[in-house]
Amino acid sequence: MANIKPFLCVRPAEDKVDKIAALPYDVYNRAEAKAVVTANPQSFLAIDRAETQFGDEVDTYDERVYAKAHEMLSDWIDNGSFVRDTQNAYYIYELTMDGRVQTGIVACASIDDYANNIIKKHENTRADKEADRIHHVDTCSAQTGPIFLAYRTNPIIGEVVAAVKQTPALYDFVADDGIRHRVFKIGDATQIEAIQNAFAGIDDIYIADGHHRAASAVKVGFKRREEHPDYDGTEEFNYFLSVLFPDEELMIMDYNRVVKDLNGMSKEQFLAKMNELFTVTEIGGMIGDSITESDVRPGKKGDFAMFINDKWYHCSMKPSDIPDDPVEGLDVSVLQNLLLAPVLGIGDPKTDKRIDFVGGIRGLTELEKRCHTDCKVAFAMYPTSIQELFAVADAGRLMPPKSTWFEPKLRSGLFIHEIER
Repeated sequence: MANIKPFLCVRPAEDKVDKIAALPYDVYNRAEAKAVVTANPQSFLAIDRAETQFGDEVDTYDERVYAKAHEMLSDWIDNGSFVRDTQNAYYIYELTMDGRVQTGIVACASIDDYANNIIKKHENTRADKEADRIHHVDTCSAQTGPIFLAYRTNPIIGEVVAAVKQTPALYDFVADDGIRHRVFKIGDATQIEAIQNAFAGIDDIYIADGHHRAASAVKVGFKRREEHPDYDGTEEFNYFLSVLFPDEELMIMDYNRVVKDLNGMSKEQFLAKMNELFTVTEIGGMIGDSITESDVRPGKKGDFAMFINDKWYHCSMKPSDIPDDPVEGLDVSVLQNLLLAPVLGIGDPKTDKRIDFVGGIRGLTELEKRCHTDCKVAFAMYPTSIQELFAVADAGRLMPPKSTWFEPKLRSGLFIHEIER
Protein backbone atom coordinates (compact mmCIF):
# COMPACT_ATOMS: atom_id res chain seq x y z
CA MET A 1 0.00 0.00 0.00
CA ALA A 2 1.50 3.31 -1.09
CA ASN A 3 1.02 6.30 1.20
CA ILE A 4 0.71 9.22 -1.22
CA LYS A 5 -0.74 12.25 0.52
CA PRO A 6 -1.91 15.79 -0.31
CA PHE A 7 0.10 18.65 1.16
CA LEU A 8 0.22 22.40 1.82
CA CYS A 9 2.03 23.73 -1.23
CA VAL A 10 4.22 26.79 -1.60
CA ARG A 11 4.06 27.81 -5.26
CA PRO A 12 4.84 30.79 -7.49
CA ALA A 13 2.57 33.78 -7.88
CA GLU A 14 0.72 33.42 -11.18
CA ASP A 15 2.37 36.46 -12.76
CA LYS A 16 5.86 35.14 -11.96
CA VAL A 17 5.55 31.41 -12.64
CA ASP A 18 7.07 31.41 -16.11
CA LYS A 19 10.14 33.25 -14.82
CA ILE A 20 10.55 31.19 -11.64
CA ALA A 21 10.10 27.64 -13.03
CA ALA A 22 13.55 26.21 -13.74
CA LEU A 23 15.13 23.06 -15.07
CA PRO A 24 16.60 20.75 -12.39
CA TYR A 25 19.71 21.97 -10.60
CA ASP A 26 21.84 19.07 -11.84
CA VAL A 27 21.50 19.68 -15.59
CA TYR A 28 23.91 22.64 -15.34
CA ASN A 29 27.53 23.10 -14.40
CA ARG A 30 28.42 26.13 -12.29
CA ALA A 31 29.18 28.46 -15.19
CA GLU A 32 25.97 27.51 -16.99
CA ALA A 33 23.90 28.00 -13.84
CA LYS A 34 25.41 31.42 -13.28
CA ALA A 35 24.64 32.43 -16.87
CA VAL A 36 21.00 31.37 -16.50
CA VAL A 37 20.57 33.32 -13.25
CA THR A 38 22.36 36.39 -14.63
CA ALA A 39 19.96 36.42 -17.58
CA ASN A 40 16.92 35.77 -15.35
CA PRO A 41 17.45 36.62 -11.66
CA GLN A 42 13.93 35.33 -10.89
CA SER A 43 14.83 31.79 -11.98
CA PHE A 44 14.46 29.29 -9.16
CA LEU A 45 17.95 28.14 -10.09
CA ALA A 46 19.13 31.11 -8.02
CA ILE A 47 17.90 29.22 -4.94
CA ASP A 48 18.59 25.68 -6.12
CA ARG A 49 22.16 26.70 -6.98
CA ALA A 50 22.79 29.58 -4.60
CA GLU A 51 26.50 29.62 -5.43
CA THR A 52 25.31 31.76 -8.35
CA GLN A 53 25.01 34.59 -5.82
CA PHE A 54 28.75 34.50 -5.05
CA GLY A 55 32.00 34.92 -6.90
CA ASP A 56 33.87 31.88 -8.10
CA GLU A 57 36.20 32.12 -5.11
CA VAL A 58 33.35 30.81 -2.90
CA ASP A 59 33.14 27.01 -3.09
CA THR A 60 29.92 25.51 -4.46
CA TYR A 61 29.43 23.64 -1.18
CA ASP A 62 30.40 26.45 1.18
CA GLU A 63 28.14 26.83 4.20
CA ARG A 64 27.30 30.35 3.06
CA VAL A 65 25.77 28.97 -0.14
CA TYR A 66 23.16 26.92 1.72
CA ALA A 67 22.44 29.77 4.14
CA LYS A 68 21.88 32.04 1.13
CA ALA A 69 19.43 29.54 -0.39
CA HIS A 70 17.42 29.56 2.84
CA GLU A 71 17.49 33.35 3.03
CA MET A 72 16.37 33.78 -0.58
CA LEU A 73 13.54 31.27 -0.26
CA SER A 74 12.23 33.08 2.81
CA ASP A 75 12.55 36.46 1.08
CA TRP A 76 10.71 35.28 -2.04
CA ILE A 77 7.85 33.96 0.09
CA ASP A 78 7.73 37.21 2.09
CA ASN A 79 7.79 39.46 -0.99
CA GLY A 80 4.95 37.61 -2.72
CA SER A 81 6.95 35.82 -5.40
CA PHE A 82 5.54 32.65 -3.82
CA VAL A 83 2.18 32.00 -2.21
CA ARG A 84 1.46 29.44 0.48
CA ASP A 85 -1.78 27.52 0.00
CA THR A 86 -4.02 27.14 3.02
CA GLN A 87 -5.45 23.66 2.45
CA ASN A 88 -3.94 20.27 1.81
CA ALA A 89 -4.34 19.44 -1.84
CA TYR A 90 -3.03 17.40 -4.72
CA TYR A 91 -2.01 19.11 -7.93
CA ILE A 92 -2.02 18.00 -11.53
CA TYR A 93 1.13 18.74 -13.52
CA GLU A 94 0.74 18.40 -17.29
CA LEU A 95 3.72 18.70 -19.65
CA THR A 96 3.41 18.80 -23.44
CA MET A 97 6.44 18.21 -25.64
CA ASP A 98 6.23 17.94 -29.43
CA GLY A 99 2.50 17.31 -29.15
CA ARG A 100 2.87 14.46 -26.64
CA VAL A 101 1.16 15.00 -23.26
CA GLN A 102 2.05 13.44 -19.91
CA THR A 103 0.10 14.22 -16.77
CA GLY A 104 1.20 13.56 -13.20
CA ILE A 105 -0.15 13.92 -9.67
CA VAL A 106 1.89 16.24 -7.46
CA ALA A 107 1.88 14.85 -3.92
CA CYS A 108 4.07 13.77 -1.05
CA ALA A 109 5.35 10.20 -0.75
CA SER A 110 6.31 8.42 2.46
CA ILE A 111 9.94 8.00 3.47
CA ASP A 112 8.89 4.68 5.03
CA ASP A 113 7.58 3.48 1.66
CA TYR A 114 11.00 4.34 0.24
CA ALA A 115 12.79 2.50 3.04
CA ASN A 116 10.48 -0.53 2.74
CA ASN A 117 10.85 -0.74 -1.05
CA ILE A 118 7.24 0.05 -1.88
CA ILE A 119 8.90 2.89 -3.76
CA LYS A 120 11.44 0.98 -5.83
CA LYS A 121 14.81 2.08 -7.14
CA HIS A 122 16.81 1.05 -10.19
CA GLU A 123 20.00 3.09 -9.67
CA ASN A 124 22.69 3.35 -7.05
CA THR A 125 23.34 6.78 -5.57
CA ARG A 126 26.65 8.45 -4.76
CA ALA A 127 27.25 9.83 -1.29
CA ASP A 128 28.97 12.98 -2.60
CA LYS A 129 26.00 13.86 -4.81
CA GLU A 130 23.58 13.16 -1.96
CA ALA A 131 25.49 15.35 0.48
CA ASP A 132 24.78 18.56 -1.43
CA ARG A 133 21.00 18.06 -1.58
CA ILE A 134 20.86 16.77 2.00
CA HIS A 135 22.44 20.03 3.10
CA HIS A 136 20.16 22.10 0.83
CA VAL A 137 16.92 20.43 2.00
CA ASP A 138 17.98 20.47 5.67
CA THR A 139 19.06 24.11 5.67
CA CYS A 140 16.02 25.35 3.73
CA SER A 141 13.63 23.01 5.58
CA ALA A 142 12.03 22.56 2.19
CA GLN A 143 12.04 20.19 -0.77
CA THR A 144 12.16 22.23 -3.96
CA GLY A 145 12.69 19.69 -6.75
CA PRO A 146 10.08 16.92 -7.12
CA ILE A 147 11.01 13.27 -7.55
CA PHE A 148 9.77 11.75 -10.82
CA LEU A 149 7.80 8.63 -9.85
CA ALA A 150 5.86 6.17 -12.04
CA TYR A 151 3.01 3.77 -11.38
CA ARG A 152 0.97 1.33 -13.41
CA THR A 153 -2.02 3.15 -14.87
CA ASN A 154 -5.00 3.31 -12.52
CA PRO A 155 -8.48 4.08 -13.92
CA ILE A 156 -9.76 5.86 -10.79
CA ILE A 157 -6.84 8.28 -10.76
CA GLY A 158 -7.29 8.76 -14.50
CA GLU A 159 -10.95 9.67 -14.10
CA VAL A 160 -10.23 12.31 -11.45
CA VAL A 161 -7.41 13.78 -13.52
CA ALA A 162 -9.61 13.96 -16.63
CA ALA A 163 -12.38 15.71 -14.68
CA VAL A 164 -10.11 18.28 -13.03
CA LYS A 165 -8.42 19.10 -16.34
CA GLN A 166 -11.80 20.40 -17.51
CA THR A 167 -11.52 23.20 -14.93
CA PRO A 168 -9.41 26.37 -15.28
CA ALA A 169 -5.66 25.87 -14.82
CA LEU A 170 -3.68 27.58 -12.08
CA TYR A 171 -0.80 27.99 -14.52
CA ASP A 172 -0.49 27.63 -18.27
CA PHE A 173 2.77 28.72 -19.88
CA VAL A 174 5.28 27.67 -22.50
CA ALA A 175 8.92 27.62 -21.37
CA ASP A 176 11.84 28.83 -23.47
CA ASP A 177 12.49 25.28 -24.67
CA GLY A 178 8.97 24.99 -26.10
CA ILE A 179 7.58 22.72 -23.37
CA ARG A 180 4.07 23.67 -22.30
CA HIS A 181 3.34 23.42 -18.57
CA ARG A 182 -0.16 23.39 -17.07
CA VAL A 183 -1.02 23.02 -13.39
CA PHE A 184 -4.41 22.32 -11.81
CA LYS A 185 -5.37 22.07 -8.14
CA ILE A 186 -7.32 19.11 -6.71
CA GLY A 187 -8.92 20.57 -3.60
CA ASP A 188 -12.27 18.76 -3.57
CA ALA A 189 -12.45 16.42 -0.57
CA THR A 190 -14.16 13.62 -2.50
CA GLN A 191 -11.54 13.72 -5.27
CA ILE A 192 -8.72 13.86 -2.73
CA GLU A 193 -10.08 10.80 -0.97
CA ALA A 194 -10.48 8.93 -4.26
CA ILE A 195 -6.86 9.56 -5.23
CA GLN A 196 -5.48 8.73 -1.79
CA ASN A 197 -7.44 5.47 -1.67
CA ALA A 198 -6.42 4.56 -5.22
CA PHE A 199 -2.74 4.95 -4.39
CA ALA A 200 -3.27 2.96 -1.19
CA GLY A 201 -4.31 0.07 -3.44
CA ILE A 202 -1.11 0.26 -5.50
CA ASP A 203 1.65 -2.03 -4.26
CA ASP A 204 4.56 -0.72 -6.33
CA ILE A 205 5.72 2.81 -7.12
CA TYR A 206 8.92 3.35 -9.11
CA ILE A 207 11.53 6.09 -9.18
CA ALA A 208 11.85 7.01 -12.83
CA ASP A 209 14.25 9.93 -12.34
CA GLY A 210 15.70 11.72 -9.32
CA HIS A 211 17.32 8.93 -7.28
CA HIS A 212 19.74 11.34 -5.60
CA ARG A 213 17.02 13.86 -4.73
CA ALA A 214 14.89 11.07 -3.31
CA ALA A 215 17.70 9.56 -1.22
CA SER A 216 18.63 13.02 0.09
CA ALA A 217 15.07 13.91 1.08
CA VAL A 218 14.63 10.57 2.82
CA LYS A 219 17.89 10.92 4.74
CA VAL A 220 16.86 14.37 5.93
CA GLY A 221 13.57 12.86 7.08
CA PHE A 222 15.29 10.19 9.14
CA LYS A 223 17.70 12.81 10.52
CA ARG A 224 14.72 14.88 11.67
CA ARG A 225 13.22 11.81 13.32
CA GLU A 226 16.40 11.41 15.35
CA GLU A 227 16.20 15.08 16.32
CA HIS A 228 12.52 14.70 17.29
CA PRO A 229 12.27 11.33 19.07
CA ASP A 230 8.65 12.08 19.96
CA TYR A 231 7.62 12.25 16.28
CA ASP A 232 4.29 10.56 15.46
CA GLY A 233 4.64 10.11 11.69
CA THR A 234 2.37 12.98 10.65
CA GLU A 235 5.18 15.56 10.51
CA GLU A 236 6.03 16.85 7.05
CA PHE A 237 9.60 15.57 7.26
CA ASN A 238 8.16 12.06 6.98
CA TYR A 239 7.28 12.76 3.33
CA PHE A 240 9.02 13.90 0.17
CA LEU A 241 7.80 15.93 -2.80
CA SER A 242 6.95 13.85 -5.87
CA VAL A 243 5.15 13.88 -9.20
CA LEU A 244 3.62 10.50 -10.04
CA PHE A 245 2.94 9.59 -13.67
CA PRO A 246 1.03 6.63 -15.13
CA ASP A 247 3.33 4.32 -17.09
CA GLU A 248 1.35 4.51 -20.34
CA GLU A 249 2.07 8.24 -20.68
CA LEU A 250 5.83 8.12 -20.16
CA MET A 251 8.44 8.17 -22.87
CA ILE A 252 12.04 7.11 -22.30
CA MET A 253 14.44 8.45 -24.89
CA ASP A 254 17.54 6.71 -26.19
CA TYR A 255 20.79 7.07 -24.25
CA ASN A 256 23.56 6.69 -26.77
CA ARG A 257 27.24 5.72 -26.58
CA VAL A 258 30.34 7.26 -28.16
CA VAL A 259 33.81 5.70 -27.91
CA LYS A 260 37.07 7.59 -28.35
CA ASP A 261 39.10 4.90 -30.18
CA LEU A 262 38.89 1.40 -31.70
CA ASN A 263 41.14 -0.21 -29.09
CA GLY A 264 44.05 -0.54 -31.54
CA MET A 265 42.03 -1.97 -34.42
CA SER A 266 41.74 -0.55 -37.91
CA LYS A 267 38.31 0.39 -39.21
CA GLU A 268 38.34 -2.73 -41.40
CA GLN A 269 39.23 -5.02 -38.48
CA PHE A 270 36.53 -3.46 -36.35
CA LEU A 271 33.85 -3.80 -39.03
CA ALA A 272 34.83 -7.43 -39.53
CA LYS A 273 34.34 -8.03 -35.82
CA MET A 274 30.99 -6.23 -35.93
CA ASN A 275 29.85 -8.53 -38.73
CA GLU A 276 30.77 -11.56 -36.63
CA LEU A 277 28.72 -10.36 -33.67
CA PHE A 278 25.72 -8.69 -35.33
CA THR A 279 23.82 -8.46 -38.58
CA VAL A 280 25.24 -5.25 -40.09
CA THR A 281 23.83 -3.34 -43.08
CA GLU A 282 25.12 -0.04 -44.45
CA ILE A 283 22.49 2.72 -44.36
CA GLY A 284 24.34 5.62 -45.96
CA GLY A 285 26.33 8.75 -45.25
CA MET A 286 25.68 11.77 -43.09
CA ILE A 287 22.25 12.75 -41.83
CA GLY A 288 20.98 15.62 -43.96
CA ASP A 289 22.96 14.63 -47.03
CA SER A 290 21.64 11.34 -48.33
CA ILE A 291 19.61 10.15 -45.31
CA THR A 292 17.38 11.42 -42.49
CA GLU A 293 17.28 10.68 -38.76
CA SER A 294 14.29 8.41 -39.34
CA ASP A 295 16.38 6.32 -41.74
CA VAL A 296 18.94 5.79 -38.98
CA ARG A 297 16.91 5.55 -35.79
CA PRO A 298 16.52 1.95 -34.52
CA GLY A 299 12.96 0.66 -34.80
CA LYS A 300 12.77 -2.13 -32.25
CA LYS A 301 14.43 -3.78 -29.28
CA GLY A 302 17.62 -5.57 -30.29
CA ASP A 303 18.43 -3.05 -33.04
CA PHE A 304 20.93 -0.21 -32.89
CA ALA A 305 22.72 2.06 -35.36
CA MET A 306 26.45 2.66 -35.65
CA PHE A 307 28.29 5.67 -37.06
CA ILE A 308 31.91 5.31 -38.13
CA ASN A 309 34.02 7.05 -40.80
CA ASP A 310 31.09 9.21 -41.93
CA LYS A 311 28.76 6.27 -42.55
CA TRP A 312 25.75 4.92 -40.69
CA TYR A 313 25.09 1.20 -40.32
CA HIS A 314 22.01 -0.68 -39.13
CA CYS A 315 22.91 -3.41 -36.61
CA SER A 316 20.76 -6.20 -35.20
CA MET A 317 21.53 -8.34 -32.19
CA LYS A 318 21.09 -12.08 -32.61
CA PRO A 319 18.11 -13.32 -30.56
CA SER A 320 20.30 -16.04 -29.03
CA ASP A 321 22.57 -13.30 -27.62
CA ILE A 322 19.75 -11.55 -25.71
CA PRO A 323 19.41 -13.27 -22.30
CA ASP A 324 16.05 -13.76 -20.62
CA ASP A 325 17.12 -11.64 -17.67
CA PRO A 326 15.77 -8.21 -16.69
CA VAL A 327 19.23 -6.62 -16.56
CA GLU A 328 21.42 -8.70 -18.87
CA GLY A 329 18.69 -8.69 -21.52
CA LEU A 330 18.64 -4.89 -21.83
CA ASP A 331 20.02 -3.65 -25.15
CA VAL A 332 22.62 -1.52 -23.36
CA SER A 333 23.78 -4.61 -21.43
CA VAL A 334 24.03 -6.78 -24.56
CA LEU A 335 26.09 -4.09 -26.31
CA GLN A 336 28.34 -3.76 -23.28
CA ASN A 337 28.84 -7.49 -22.79
CA LEU A 338 29.23 -8.46 -26.46
CA LEU A 339 31.10 -5.49 -27.88
CA LEU A 340 32.15 -2.67 -25.61
CA ALA A 341 33.95 -4.81 -23.02
CA PRO A 342 35.51 -7.71 -24.99
CA VAL A 343 36.19 -5.87 -28.28
CA LEU A 344 36.66 -2.20 -27.41
CA GLY A 345 38.07 -2.79 -23.93
CA ILE A 346 35.50 -0.70 -22.03
CA GLY A 347 35.52 -2.74 -18.82
CA ASP A 348 33.62 -0.38 -16.54
CA PRO A 349 31.53 2.23 -18.36
CA LYS A 350 31.03 4.14 -15.09
CA THR A 351 34.74 4.99 -14.84
CA ASP A 352 36.33 4.42 -18.26
CA LYS A 353 37.30 7.77 -19.82
CA ARG A 354 37.21 6.27 -23.33
CA ILE A 355 33.41 6.13 -23.40
CA ASP A 356 30.87 8.90 -23.13
CA PHE A 357 27.08 9.03 -23.17
CA VAL A 358 24.80 11.29 -25.20
CA GLY A 359 21.16 11.80 -24.22
CA GLY A 360 18.62 11.28 -26.96
CA ILE A 361 17.32 14.83 -26.61
CA ARG A 362 20.46 15.97 -28.45
CA GLY A 363 19.56 14.03 -31.58
CA LEU A 364 21.62 11.69 -33.72
CA THR A 365 23.55 14.48 -35.41
CA GLU A 366 25.25 15.02 -32.04
CA LEU A 367 26.78 11.55 -32.47
CA GLU A 368 28.15 12.57 -35.86
CA LYS A 369 29.58 15.73 -34.30
CA ARG A 370 31.32 13.75 -31.57
CA CYS A 371 32.85 11.41 -34.17
CA HIS A 372 34.24 14.48 -35.94
CA THR A 373 35.82 15.83 -32.75
CA ASP A 374 36.91 13.45 -30.01
CA CYS A 375 35.45 10.02 -30.85
CA LYS A 376 35.83 7.29 -33.49
CA VAL A 377 32.55 5.37 -33.30
CA ALA A 378 29.02 6.02 -32.02
CA PHE A 379 26.12 3.72 -31.18
CA ALA A 380 22.51 4.93 -31.35
CA MET A 381 20.40 2.73 -29.09
CA TYR A 382 16.75 1.73 -29.09
CA PRO A 383 15.24 3.25 -25.90
CA THR A 384 14.81 1.16 -22.78
CA SER A 385 11.08 0.76 -22.11
CA ILE A 386 9.28 1.71 -18.92
CA GLN A 387 8.25 -1.94 -18.55
CA GLU A 388 11.91 -2.98 -18.67
CA LEU A 389 12.62 -0.42 -15.94
CA PHE A 390 9.79 -1.87 -13.84
CA ALA A 391 11.11 -5.42 -14.34
CA VAL A 392 14.60 -4.44 -13.16
CA ALA A 393 13.23 -2.68 -10.07
CA ASP A 394 10.81 -5.53 -9.30
CA ALA A 395 13.74 -7.96 -9.36
CA GLY A 396 15.61 -5.77 -6.86
CA ARG A 397 18.32 -5.18 -9.45
CA LEU A 398 20.07 -2.09 -10.81
CA MET A 399 20.11 -0.70 -14.33
CA PRO A 400 23.47 -0.29 -16.09
CA PRO A 401 24.71 3.31 -16.06
CA LYS A 402 23.07 5.69 -18.51
CA SER A 403 20.21 3.38 -19.49
CA THR A 404 17.30 5.84 -19.47
CA TRP A 405 16.79 9.46 -20.50
CA PHE A 406 13.43 10.96 -19.55
CA GLU A 407 11.97 13.99 -21.29
CA PRO A 408 10.53 16.46 -20.63
CA LYS A 409 12.26 17.40 -17.39
CA LEU A 410 10.13 18.43 -14.42
CA ARG A 411 10.58 22.07 -13.43
CA SER A 412 11.86 23.03 -10.00
CA GLY A 413 10.24 25.87 -8.07
CA LEU A 414 6.71 25.11 -9.29
CA PHE A 415 5.91 23.17 -6.11
CA ILE A 416 7.66 23.46 -2.77
CA HIS A 417 7.08 21.20 0.22
CA GLU A 418 8.05 22.73 3.55
CA ILE A 419 9.16 20.09 6.05
CA GLU A 420 8.97 22.34 9.09
CA ARG A 421 6.53 25.11 9.93
